[in-house]
Amino acid sequence: MLLQRERELVVEHCRMLATHKLTKGTGGNISALDREKKLFAISPSGMDYFVMQPEDVVVLDLDGKNVDGARTPSSEMDMHRLLYVDREDINAVVHAHSTFATTLACLHWSLPALHYLIGFAGGDGVRCTPYAPFGSPELAEIARDGMRGRYAVLLGNHGLLAAGPNMQYAFNAAEEIEFVCELHWRAKSVGDPVILSEEDMNVVLEKFKTYGQRA
Repeated sequence: MLLQRERELVVEHCRMLATHKLTKGTGGNISALDREKKLFAISPSGMDYFVMQPEDVVVLDLDGKNVDGARTPSSEMDMHRLLYVDREDINAVVHAHSTFATTLACLHWSLPALHYLIGFAGGDGVRCTPYAPFGSPELAEIARDGMRGRYAVLLGNHGLLAAGPNMQYAFNAAEEIEFVCELHWRAKSVGDPVILSEEDMNVVLEKFKTYGQRA
C-alpha cells in the first residue's frame, strides 16, 4: 500500500481526536507527508473515524492530485497542501474542532502567552484568522498566512489548526494549545491572566528545542 505508515498514522490520530475530546463526530482532519516522495496521506471526507481503515485514507501529490485511494479526500486538503508546499519544517497537520480553541476562534481572540506550554506553537502567541468558508481556497491561504513562524493557528469561527515536523509533535501541539485556550477562557472568567514576558518565552522556546525524546 502506498504510504502505508502515513495512512496508519492518520487513522490512529483521527481516532485520538475523538478519544482525546478534540472534536465531535467526524469534525476535523489529519494528514501526514512523505517529503521524499512529495506525497501526503489525508483523512477522507466525513467518514466515521472508528470505521475508517488505512486503505480509506487518500494519497495526494503536492498539486492536490489523487494518486491513490477511492475515497473523497477531506474538503480541507488545500489547507494541508499549502502548508506542505510553503513550510519545509512541517510534515504533519492536525485540524480539530476542540471546544476551547473553537470558542476563542468564535470570539476572534488570539491566544497570548499565559502559560509556557504555548511554546508548542513555536512562538509567544497563537494568531486568530478572519473567517472564511470551510474547504475554500481563501481559508487555505488565510490558514497558511496565520501559521507563519508558528505551529498553530486559530481559524476564525471554525477551529484549531496545528502542525509540526512529525505526527506526534503536531498532535501534541493541538492538544496543548487546546489546554492553553481552556486556561485562557477560565482565567478571563475571573480576571485578567498574567502574560509571560518576551524574555520568559525566549527561555521557554530555547528549552523546547531539546524537549522530549529525540530518537
